[in-house]
Amino acid sequence: MTELAARSGADSDLVGTEVADLDVQLEQHRLELNAYCYRMLGSAFEAEDAVQDTMVRAWRNYDKFEGRSSLRSWLYRIATNVCFDLLNGRQRRARPMDLGPASSADSTLGPPLGEVTWIEPIPDGRVLPTQGDPAELAELRETVRLAFVAALQHLPPRQRAVLILREVLQWKAAEVAELLGTTVASVNSALQRARATLGEQASTEDTAPEALDDEHRALLERYVKAFESYDMDSLTSLLTEDASWSMPPYDLWLQTHEDIVKWCLGPGYACRGSKLVPTMANGSPAFAQYKPSGPDGTFEPWSLQVLEMSGGKITGIMFFLDVEHYYPLFDMPLQPAFSSSAIRR
Repeated sequence: MTELAARSGADSDLVGTEVADLDVQLEQHRLELNAYCYRMLGSAFEAEDAVQDTMVRAWRNYDKFEGRSSLRSWLYRIATNVCFDLLNGRQRRARPMDLGPASSADSTLGPPLGEVTWIEPIPDGRVLPTQGDPAELAELRETVRLAFVAALQHLPPRQRAVLILREVLQWKAAEVAELLGTTVASVNSALQRARATLGEQASTEDTAPEALDDEHRALLERYVKAFESYDMDSLTSLLTEDASWSMPPYDLWLQTHEDIVKWCLGPGYACRGSKLVPTMANGSPAFAQYKPSGPDGTFEPWSLQVLEMSGGKITGIMFFLDVEHYYPLFDMPLQPAFSSSAIRR
């Protein structure tokens, strides 16, 4: 029996090739289920737990699966119920800019807020396929952006599920109604209300992300050079005038170039001399930031930066500071194998 079957505690009649075949059938849906649960929950870790719970429940109840719907639809029904259970009575996750207006660099940082407060970043590899139609992949990237996932959290769980299933996954209203055990009219009404709520949450930053073409790669190269050299003029020249600069788990966030520079040269000055290692998060460019921590040239992990870009400029940077949480998720070492004289990318 496989590890998944053993975890389920299922006393199944499946043996040998049947067990292996069911494993393959379940696992081929893991990526899309992880993306679905992430959109629902806003947490990379909770999404992974929800999918694992979904797989275990599927193992335990596979003998009750009568095949009246596809295995995929059945798994989505289980995953939806798991997410509903997790969301019951819980506050919505957010970004710092969703909690209040921008602050100035003179503001106090304040206490860190709990992990459950924040939309969490997630590696592209956990939610996005590596191959497929470029246009479809671009649309999928948009649906895991931090801004979009944060906007989803304003919706009640059932509206959230309806909007994701109908708008993101392109399910028919009848299919969603069957999954939720409701009517097509109820699904259409929920979708209309969800669209209205998202329309109220839309802002100028919610423009569609652009493909990483040569122009954007050059922009990222300039960003790395400006940040690592701590050249404030070069850095701010890459940002839009209203670019956001935020640092979860703190709710303080900045927006003007003046405040960003003042912060970097004040409370954030310890980041001078940092090294950036590229990765991808939420369909966007991201960097693991290591800052110098001592005279011996050693570096320590400091943040996971997630960038948003539009129109040849950077529109926002989120610095996720809980590196012990996020670096293993992104396969980034907590003890980097480089010093001030060398860096491997």
